[in-house]
Amino acid sequence: MENFDNIVSRLRPELDGMNGIISASLHTENDMMQQVVSSYLRTKGKQIRPIMVILAAKLFNGCNEHTLHAGAALEMLHNASLIHDDVVDETPLRRGRPTINFTWGNHIAVLVGDFFVSNALAAAIRTDRISIIQAVSDLGKELSLGEIDQICNVRENRFDEPSYINMIRQKTASLFRSCVRTGAATAGVSEREAAPLVEYAEVLGLCFQIKDDIFDYYNDPSIGKPTGNDLREGKVTLPLIYALNNAPEQESEKMKALLVRGNLTDEEIHQLIDFAIRQGGVDYAFETMRRMQQESESLLQVYPDTEWKECFREIFDFIISRKN
Repeated sequence: MENFDNIVSRLRPELDGMNGIISASLHTENDMMQQVVSSYLRTKGKQIRPIMVILAAKLFNGCNEHTLHAGAALEMLHNASLIHDDVVDETPLRRGRPTINFTWGNHIAVLVGDFFVSNALAAAIRTDRISIIQAVSDLGKELSLGEIDQICNVRENRFDEPSYINMIRQKTASLFRSCVRTGAATAGVSEREAAPLVEYAEVLGLCFQIKDDIFDYYNDPSIGKPTGNDLREGKVTLPLIYALNNAPEQESEKMKALLVRGNLTDEEIHQLIDFAIRQGGVDYAFETMRRMQQESESLLQVYPDTEWKECFREIFDFIISRKN
């Protein structure tokens, strides 16, 4: 955590500038919308994604005003997806605070999410680069398709690792990829030159989601979501997928039958969690992240050794070791 905090400190001027753009973009004379937005923005989260936009620009030719608008665009689009996700999942808390849908209802939450999307596109336009507007547009489609893929995996009872990886590649890694792609574009480098860093960001995004899914298997209030929450929503993630495909057949089939039936009780959720942990699923998920991290290291070798390249390595370490 210390290394990540140091990165945030080094980028404080740029992050403050970007957050100023977000606040100005979302300002409105409508009292209700302004109240909801102001309350939402009080808790910003870690802002890993805009940090990657800024770092990508710094790795190449440096950060500029267009970089900050690109970061603002992607951060607002990301938050729009979270607001809409909270509606779909009926989530009462996010980052330890009541969600918009819990406080104001689904109708208002959907409209606020749409407001964020529109302002994200407006911020992208202010970069004066069609490639960045295209990246934001493409990202919106990928995030939606990733969520649809997740629903299909649940409905069609897909318990295989390739289906899971493909889903999180669109649902989560696409955003990390877009952050580096747009940051590099604002620095004026070609897509070919940025390609290894974009690929590195995708792997980093995959690991971010794998680690997020691991949290579902631990009872720790600091994590910010209830144990077994994914399973309550019918989502089968990597630790359980591994267990289902590597445990003795009799026990595996019993667990699959629970998942196919759905409407799990708390006791059944705990059975599935215990099964995944006991069969080495969580250990396998950690091993997968470390393997991905090691394999992706070669992608950074094409770039000069700078503090900004090292920051990408430190963010990867942080993502695997983070506690929430």
